[in-house]
Formats: sequence, structure tokens, C-alpha cells
Amino acid sequence: MAIADDDIERVRSATSIVDVIQPFVALRRVGRNWVGLCPFHVEKSGSFNVREQTQRYRCFGCGASGDAFKFIQDIEHVDFVTAVERLAVKSGIQLTYTSGGEARERGRRKQLVEAMQTVVEWYHQRLLSAPDARAARDYLRSRGLSGDVARQFRIGWAPDDWDQLVRGVDVPADVLTTLGLAFTNRRNNLQDAFRARVLFPIFTPEGEPVALGGRVLPGSTDPAKYKNSPETPLYSKSKVLYGLNWAKADAVNSNQIIVCEGYTDVIGFHRAGVPRAVATCGTAFTEEHVRLVKRYASRVVLAFDADAAGQGAAEKFYEWEEKYQVEVAVAHFPQGKDPADMASNDPTGLGAAIDQAEPFLRFRLQRVLGSRPATSPEQRARAAESAMALINEHPNSTVRSLYAGEVAARLSLPVNDLVAAAKRGGGRPFVVQLPAERRRVTDTREFVAIALLVQRWDEIAPWLVEGLFAEETALRVFRALAGTGGHLEHALEACDPEARDLLERAAVVDVDEIDVDAEARHLLAAAVRRALAQRVHVEDPEEIREDVRIRQLVDTLSLAGADSTVADELLVWMDRHTGNEVSQGGDA
Repeated sequence: MAIADDDIERVRSATSIVDVIQPFVALRRVGRNWVGLCPFHVEKSGSFNVREQTQRYRCFGCGASGDAFKFIQDIEHVDFVTAVERLAVKSGIQLTYTSGGEARERGRRKQLVEAMQTVVEWYHQRLLSAPDARAARDYLRSRGLSGDVARQFRIGWAPDDWDQLVRGVDVPADVLTTLGLAFTNRRNNLQDAFRARVLFPIFTPEGEPVALGGRVLPGSTDPAKYKNSPETPLYSKSKVLYGLNWAKADAVNSNQIIVCEGYTDVIGFHRAGVPRAVATCGTAFTEEHVRLVKRYASRVVLAFDADAAGQGAAEKFYEWEEKYQVEVAVAHFPQGKDPADMASNDPTGLGAAIDQAEPFLRFRLQRVLGSRPATSPEQRARAAESAMALINEHPNSTVRSLYAGEVAARLSLPVNDLVAAAKRGGGRPFVVQLPAERRRVTDTREFVAIALLVQRWDEIAPWLVEGLFAEETALRVFRALAGTGGHLEHALEACDPEARDLLERAAVVDVDEIDVDAEARHLLAAAVRRALAQRVHVEDPEEIREDVRIRQLVDTLSLAGADSTVADELLVWMDRHTGNEVSQGGDA
């Protein structure tokens, strides 16, 4: 199929190349030419030249050149015929095709677009002036969407009636049904598809209306809060982004595009002076969407809860970053706030959230590391393992290594271990190895001691002081129990989440067959040996002799039938040499 040569020349003559390029490139006049940053490669100084006299452009940096048709082909990723058609629409020129079948197909599309234009305008005028739209106007004003905003975004109102649209517009029934604007009901009557809804028209990047998105008013009994047009010959929701027709110019100038979840979020960004926002139309962000936004910008900011998309989405984002050379970042918003709310209450904060958007992987790591404690070695190890699981999803080994270094610094862990795991990438899960005496508390005598404290307080409490607990979580549990005299419920209330988890598990473990006296002696012996190991640099002869005597007492403590006064003496020594204030279970 081809367009008649005469029509191509008519379009060429009616087109200003500067007008065509300016929505995509910020041009400034320099002598007889216009100059700007090239949209086809990254540069810091403008080498993209446009000459109106010859109706051609050329980039002296990358060599891109051509006329208005070529520019539209390259910037929009379309063929020559489509480029001519888009410029013909702007010039109001009717094209003639040399192939009858293709001409009929394109004529049908033109008919559908014109029908959508008629319907959008009909709904829009209903919102502006119809008495039954008062509630809709009040709702929009309550969201900060005044009359000027409604006019700018062509917002409409579908009346709460069966067939006002089909009776009110001069559009054939088959066209209305093809566009999903009407359907034939059980009585074989044509009925409106949208009723009692505020309508947001959805446009192509070139400004052609192709679909509608409808929202019920607050208090409606309709269970479907949102309703969008179905897939039609004009509309595929995975290939269209709401607001791109308004956002593309600022997206090109800033090399950034913001992706939201809702129509009012997009409008909110415009109201806040950030007009480069778009929204998905009731679907996830897809590869088709990425291909579409890449025409205008290489930086994508997600203005919704990206973490809710889960691991599968993460892998897709990383793949798209590599395949399309885009950068995906995530904006943070205050809890419970969305862009539409902030546009009314904190427009400055909305702009700042975009300026401070974090790379997608860093955003996910902040979520993981910020949601759990990291005070003990065990906690830091578990946090590192979770963080490395995220990092190793990324396909680029250099990126993985850099983030692994950041995690290591934040958690005070060996950098080399985490970077080595990042270089290996996927495969076996990353596990932080802790010294034997610092393993999970559930695998130590300290856990047994906690279980005995909970279930057999009177038997073991006189044996225990703070210095016997080397693991931080167990120590916090001991303090909670000692502070409440072994009262489980009160101790649970005093514990942080991790300590509470340990205490709850200790309360149900079976300790009936445990020898309380033996467990207490073993715990005390281990604690004294740890303390002695820290005193290897003692030089005072008297203290050295004292340490030797304590070692002998520890050996004695391990013998069956050892005198209870040995344990008492070692407990006193522990409190004196471990720097702990005496906090003994039996005194609580």
C-alpha cells in the first residue's frame, strides 16, 4: 500500500519541521537555525540543528538527519506511511491510497476515531453543564479538579440512564458497539456501556481519543469502582498509557517519565507542575509500555508501590533496563498518601519525591533492611542473606558487586564475602557464617536456660545473672523475665518482636526431662571461659593468680556433685569482670 505522491507533497508543504520537532526537543533560535539536544543520543551540549528554510535536521554528534517524515519515523518508531498520516492529520489533509483494501481499513479507523471524538465531547459537555452532573462536579472539586482542570483533561460524565448516549449522539450503532460504548441488551435494545461514572478519556500520544476510563462516585452501590473500555480496534490497554499525549513534551525535555496507577494521580502531577506523568490503564506496567516510553525518555520513575509487584516484576524490570537502556527508579511517598492527595496538600513534597527517587534495586533493599532489626550478629546475618537474595536477581555482576559493598558497610560485615557472593550471582543462597558461640540462640544452652526460666523459674533463677548470656536476643529476654519475676505475659509485653518470638518458642519447648542443675552449671562454665578468654593480656601478677584459680573452679564446677558454693563464687566473679550490673533472676 502507498499514499498518492501528490498527497505526500501536499503534507510536506503544509508542515513546519520546527513545529514537528519542538514537542520532542527544546529548540532555541541561533541565527537562521534552531539548536537543541539530540533526541537520538545522549549529549550535554546541543549539536542537533534544524533549518526551517530547507525543512531538514541534522545532528553533528551522531549523524542523524532527514526531513519531517524521517523524524517522525525515528522518534515514534513507525513506518513511512504512518508518519505521513500523522502529519496529514495535523494539517487537515485527506489522503488518497493506491491500495483499495488498505484505504478501506484506514478509512474505518478514521471513522472510529471521529466517533470517539464525538462521544468524548458529548460526555464532557454533560459534565460541564448538565443538572444531573452536579454530584460529579462536586466530587471533582473536592479532589482539587476544578473546571479548568476538567476542561484541560476533557473529563466527562456518563448520566445514570440506560441509553442517553446512544440517543444523544449521531453515531451508527455498529460503531458504538465496536468501540465498547454500547451493547445490545436482552430486549434487543441498544444500551449505554457507561452509566453514573466520571469519565477520563484516554488518548494516543498524537492526541486521538481511543478509550474511556470510568469511576463511580463515592457512596455508589456499584461493586465495580473502576470500569475501562474493552479492547477494540483502536485500543489495547497494554500498549497505551493515559496522559502520554500531555506528558511527552516535558518527558523529552527532562529525559524522564513518571508512571502512576491512576488517572487522578497523573492530573495531580500536572497540577503540581510536574507534567511528565502517565498511568497504566487498569493493567500492569508491560514491555510494550517500556517500548512506548523509551521514545520520549530513558529514565522511568515508578510513582506507585513497586515492591507490591514482587520478584517476578523485578526480574522483568532488570531485563527491560538492559534491553531498552532505561533506568527504573522508585519514588517514596508518605504512608497512606498518593500523588493525587499530595497535589492538593503538599505539591512541593510531590516534586521532591520524584527528585529523590531511588534506583529500583536500592528501593527494594531499603525495604528489606529497614523492616528488620540489625543489632546482633544473628540479625545482621539474616538481613544480609535477605539483601543478597535481592541483589543476586540482578543480571549485571558489576551492579551486584557495588550493592553488595553497600550492604556490607551498612551491616558491618566483611565486604569481600558479600562481593564474592555477588560476583557468583544466582545459585546457592548466600549464608553468613557466624562463630560457633554466636549461632542462632535456639541452638545454644542459652535457649535452654530461657526455656527453664519460663517454665521452671524457681529452680533455675537463683543460678542466673546477665553475664551468662552472650547472645543479645537471649539477654533481652532474660532482662524482661528478671524484671517481671518470671511472669510470662508481662515479659512478653516488655519484649521487642524478635525477643518476643524467642520467648514464645521457649514457653512451649519440652523441658520436663532436663536436669536443671546440670544445665545451669554448663551455662555458667561456658560464660566464665568466655570471660577468661578476654583477659589474655592481663599482666598484674595478682590478677593472673586469680584467673588461674577461677579456671580451676570452672573445672571443679563441671564435676558431678560439686559444692554449690563454687557456683556462687563464679557468679560473683562474673558480675565483677564482665562489666554487667548484677541482675540476678532470683532477686527479681
